[in-house]
Amino acid sequence: MIGERLRDIRKEKQLSQGDLEERTGLSRCYLSRIENGHTTPSIETLEKLSGAMGVPLYQLFYQGNGPAKPLVIPRKKDSPSEEWGLSGKWGGFLNRIRGLLGQMEEGDRKLLLGVAVKLARKK
Repeated sequence: MIGERLRDIRKEKQLSQGDLEERTGLSRCYLSRIENGHTTPSIETLEKLSGAMGVPLYQLFYQGNGPAKPLVIPRKKDSPSEEWGLSGKWGGFLNRIRGLLGQMEEGDRKLLLGVAVKLARKK
């Protein structure tokens, strides 16, 4: 979906992949892979692309006028399992985990997820 959106915006702005290559330093081959859904760009790459096309970053994810409205997550008081980790002790714990996961290599994150899946099944 992000690749299609990038292509649409690029064409709307009458830019070629070569233009984006010059403005961002990303290769045309890589840009093509993104647009065709063969690879998922990082946030840093999306920031480069949005800057090169002269659009705010949120427009790569959202079609419409003005910024998107924030998603409201409903809370059910009778179902504590749906609230687990949103705030309090476990919210802080999950935020710390998120930060650490962001520092890990992709392969290590996958390995850790595999271990967590096995532990959850072990019960």
